[in-house]
Amino acid sequence: MTSPSPIRTERHGDVLVIVSDNPPVNALSAAVRIGLEAAIKEGAADQSIAAMVIRCDGRTFFAGADITEFGKPPVEPLLPVLVDMIEACGKPVVAAIHGTALGGGCEVALGCHYRVAVPSAKIGTPEVKLGLLPGAGGTQRLPRLAGVRLALEMTAKGEPISAQRAQEAGLIDRIVGEDSLAADALAFADEVKAKRPIPRAAEKTVAADPAAVAAFTKENARRFRGFDAPAANIDCVVKATELPFAEGLAYERQAFMRLMTGTQSAAQRHIFFAERQAARIDDVPADTALRPIARVGVIGAGTMGGGIAMNFLSAGIPVTIVEMAEEALDRGTAVIRKNYEATAAKGRMEFAQVEAAMAALTPTLDFNALADCDLIIEAVYENMEVKQEIFARLDGIAKPGAILASNTSYLDIDAIAACTKRPQDVLGMHFFSPANVMKLLEVVRGAATAPDVLATVMALAKRIRKVAVVAGVTYGFIGNRMLMPRQVEANKLLLEGATPEQIDRVHTAFGMPMGPFQMADLAGVDIGWHRDPSRIENVRDALAAEGRWGQKKQAGFYDYDEKRNPSPSPRVAEIIQEWREKTGTPQHEVTDEEIVERTLYPMVNEGALILEEGKAQRASDVDVVWIYGYGWPVYRGGPMFWAKTEGYDKVVAALEKHGFTVAKSLRAGTIK
Repeated sequence: MTSPSPIRTERHGDVLVIVSDNPPVNALSAAVRIGLEAAIKEGAADQSIAAMVIRCDGRTFFAGADITEFGKPPVEPLLPVLVDMIEACGKPVVAAIHGTALGGGCEVALGCHYRVAVPSAKIGTPEVKLGLLPGAGGTQRLPRLAGVRLALEMTAKGEPISAQRAQEAGLIDRIVGEDSLAADALAFADEVKAKRPIPRAAEKTVAADPAAVAAFTKENARRFRGFDAPAANIDCVVKATELPFAEGLAYERQAFMRLMTGTQSAAQRHIFFAERQAARIDDVPADTALRPIARVGVIGAGTMGGGIAMNFLSAGIPVTIVEMAEEALDRGTAVIRKNYEATAAKGRMEFAQVEAAMAALTPTLDFNALADCDLIIEAVYENMEVKQEIFARLDGIAKPGAILASNTSYLDIDAIAACTKRPQDVLGMHFFSPANVMKLLEVVRGAATAPDVLATVMALAKRIRKVAVVAGVTYGFIGNRMLMPRQVEANKLLLEGATPEQIDRVHTAFGMPMGPFQMADLAGVDIGWHRDPSRIENVRDALAAEGRWGQKKQAGFYDYDEKRNPSPSPRVAEIIQEWREKTGTPQHEVTDEEIVERTLYPMVNEGALILEEGKAQRASDVDVVWIYGYGWPVYRGGPMFWAKTEGYDKVVAALEKHGFTVAKSLRAGTIK
């Protein structure tokens, strides 16, 4: 028995309405493509039909390809053939757009002769975010309909545009009623059914605009650095100004296949799926009942506490924030307001939303005010005794069923939970700084953490627009534990002959936003320092003892000017040389390759150990942590994916050469 087609047709006089009903987002699956092809052929062959409308039931127009078909054998009709067929139809075809017309959905709309949309609709080609380009004519039709500048923006950056902007650019012919799309599209089809010639994007030409291309490329050079797909999108848009349509399509197809079969797109698609997989908890049913979270408490109004509070306020969840001193409370509240007002000034939120968020914030010095909170997050400095004292105190204040969370970066959640009579309600919520910006949230599952507590916080993470990953209790959890061997080796390499500049350059050339020593200067060289200037046990101690605390002091591993631009420091070179001599460390010429092998490969090895110990659910979760928490280049797919592309044998051989004990799963190539 065959499944019913997700495509149906309805006759309205001499207009054939083709309707897709393929929830949740009307993805362009094989069944949808087959149904569309049959419906277009039906309308074309029926002499009583004068025009056609393509629209979708549910919440959106076609929102792109069916991701479940990625990597599977192609099923005809392929999307480029289908779009060409729609465009070649001898009767006018109108796309009726609501929700989002993204990717292949946008290309279907571009293949139609006319497009109408509701005011709230958005149109875009986000394929570049998967390391691809719109391969069904998008790079050729967009510039012909909307010009080079907008085509560059839509394809190479991948951000959708509003219906109003699309209409202004010529992509939308008419904006129709929000609640009357079906009727308005039908009326529009009646208007245009007899008009000739039928407007086809393929028959239009577009003038070259080298100035726009040069300006766009320059403006986005930093954003596009290291990525293959943006340049390919730009190249194809330029070709639309140089080649006849058919040749442009052929060029686009070749470029698409090069990207699709390349490592970068594979990496970006891996992360796309990995992010969705990370939300799943292997041993907790998806239908687990969640605890209600109506108010959140935050202990600590510093940089981290304030940033954490903003996540919930922005999601419309009231927050009670507690501090010990009025000055600290006022300062923290002022910073929250300042951050919101800066966002509003950039046009990213309304000033009324700023006031609404601030109205939902209750700053207080009264610890007992946390009694009515459903979730309480401790965000004080990294000291086990202090955190244990806070949780013991919370245990007597928090209402039954309240979730108690620590924002610790390294410390043992089980030791913290043991200070309460409700360890089942305790877990870690490790936000990354700045907490109101960074997308990653490591959710640390203690030995006693209840399944519904874990499920509630994972669901809440999505509500506050975080990418959450479950981690087990281990020092540094997933991300910081993997960071430690990198830092250790980077410091060793300094003594063996490398410079901070060389080590950092290798990391930024790899695609990281900054190297180990740039990161130390940004975070603060004094973080974790024992504060005794007479006790100097390593290079970092020596820097801290001289007040070289990083960017905040205009001196760390680098010297900084008033705009925080770094330059190599002669004094740091002296300190490093002193330590080389003091420790008697043998010198050798450190190559860039050695830096990769000794700083990045050990991270892979540590990731494998974390997986073997069951401290992460899956290798792709480790990749998500490093992509969203530490700026690992998405086009390399995260450290565990990258190791596979490097070749496990190569990684193992290099680790052994440098004296590392290799994880069993890495040696066996069985990392999952």
